Amino acid sequence: MLVLRSIALFLVAALAEIGGAWLVWQGVREHRGLVWIGAGVLALGLYGFVATLQPDPHFGRILAAYGGVFVAGSLAWGMVVDGYRPDRFDVLGAVLCLAGVAVIMYAPRG
Repeated sequence: MLVLRSIALFLVAALAEIGGAWLVWQGVREHRGLVWIGAGVLALGLYGFVATLQPDPHFGRILAAYGGVFVAGSLAWGMVVDGYRPDRFDVLGAVLCLAGVAVIMYAPRG
């Protein structure tokens, strides 16, 4: 059950961070204004809080593992929101990153 909770938290964190960064990007690069930037900043702040809810107590482990989730999530966000089509190397890289997440977070320790 802890693994499912951890995965759910990684997904929420990815939505908050990637979505927040995208909102800031839209506000600045696409000239959508301060409301978009402000919403992005709030979402990025939410990401920081969500990360603290992970069951593992080690900041470095959580942040390192989240990096892999961020890579895969960013490609998925680009596909859904921006119409980006990753090539096979993007997909392979994302799969490798998610494998790294699994090892870092869920390998048996004793």
